[in-house]
Amino acid sequence: MREHSGVAIEDFLITSGSAVREALQMINGAPIKICLLVDTQGRLLRAVTDGDIRRGLLAGLDLESSADELPGREPVTCFADAEKDAIYRLLDENQVHSVILIDKESRPVGLADRASLGAGILMSPPHMGEIELHFVRAAFEDNWIAPAGPNLVQFEKELAKASGRSHALAVSSGTAALHLALRVIGVRAGDRVYVSDLTFAASLQPIMFEGAIPVLIDSEPDSWNMSSEALGRRLAEDAKDRTLPRAIILVHLYGQPADISSIKAIADHYCVPIVEDAAESLGASYADRPSGSHGQLAAFSFNGNKIITTSGGGALVGDDAELLEKARNLSTQGRDFAEHYQHSEVAYNYRMSNVLAGIGLGQLALLQERVAARRAIFRRYREGLTDIPGIGFQQEAPCSRGSRWLTVISLNPNRIGRHSYQLMRELRRAGIETRPGWKPMHMQPLCAGLKFEPHSESEPVSSRLFLQSLCLPSGSSMTQLDQDHIIAQIRRMVAET
Repeated sequence: MREHSGVAIEDFLITSGSAVREALQMINGAPIKICLLVDTQGRLLRAVTDGDIRRGLLAGLDLESSADELPGREPVTCFADAEKDAIYRLLDENQVHSVILIDKESRPVGLADRASLGAGILMSPPHMGEIELHFVRAAFEDNWIAPAGPNLVQFEKELAKASGRSHALAVSSGTAALHLALRVIGVRAGDRVYVSDLTFAASLQPIMFEGAIPVLIDSEPDSWNMSSEALGRRLAEDAKDRTLPRAIILVHLYGQPADISSIKAIADHYCVPIVEDAAESLGASYADRPSGSHGQLAAFSFNGNKIITTSGGGALVGDDAELLEKARNLSTQGRDFAEHYQHSEVAYNYRMSNVLAGIGLGQLALLQERVAARRAIFRRYREGLTDIPGIGFQQEAPCSRGSRWLTVISLNPNRIGRHSYQLMRELRRAGIETRPGWKPMHMQPLCAGLKFEPHSESEPVSSRLFLQSLCLPSGSSMTQLDQDHIIAQIRRMVAET
């Protein structure tokens, strides 16, 4: 039997001649509300649902009547070795909740419903290979478990190369990397720091760690990243007031690099450094350079749902050796140069372990394969859904090549009758995990009262994108068959509106 055969069959069988009461008891206790009537040889005769029982009782049967007398229709069956797509077609064509899987002698051997078939279609699960175990085993064998060791040294070296940088510092999270970046470039309490509005809270919270003041910059409507128009307007106003920011945190949303040339030109005009929040865009590129190689510093995340993972972790990268060494010191409790333990400033325990760095080494070797897989997933979604009026996709900025960490669609409410949350809930019932797009920072209770600079005076872009967007399963290990099923479900659900 194939792995998609769904639930076990033993708890669904009753023998011909059994009472209606027995069928009702079985259905009440079953995870799928059905029982199967078989002959003495175990061959399938028919299926019985709770609806069949209700109709039978209304027609004059009682609980002691034979289940063979219940009304119903022929069961929908297929052989147990059928492919998933064949089972999906039977479910859709017959408008049933489950298909009965049978063997060559017509004996039921399993049930397949939408949830069991779709189980495991997660949005962005880890995609592990074989080589990671080699490096992790080496860490155990050499007893390099603590935040030091050859895996960590090599991982930082390879990561610097992959990100087009001279130096890399592996730490406990992308949030830690951003925090260290702000510390070493001199952000202090009361300073202003601009940050992309449409992002996850981790892009903003390190600003608050330092008591600095976030200023939220809206998205532009094509790439959904920071609007250069909003940025230029806000910087011009703050220059007049002599309240220019200490830094700009530029997020590369869903793996798509922002329009860095335009944004950097504006930032350089006002001498404001850029920190790239490249948590979602490792492996992407802009102007033929890796994402994370354009700002003064850049932060990556290796959380379990990212392009590559260390289970948890992040990194700070840059070209200024002095800044990276300062960050390294702050990441290990800020110990002064002395024979004894001496500390002169507040610091942190942010270093990555040698064990996790081993996972990262194995994952990093497959980075471009993972990016290629996600870009292929994006292309299939676009080919499968782009003809539906009202469905749109995040575009790539000029001169960029995104990692397509997540494929995110937008739903135009003037063309599509379902809200993204309705679609999300219906897909969840079909065993498919989706998520809303990021809720903009200016809509978060955490950010009440903060300055927000919209893309234009007529409409903020980020709030519209939040209300209309949905993140689709995009994991690099997802099969084409599963993706075809997702596309078919979205098309069916949208067509029903």
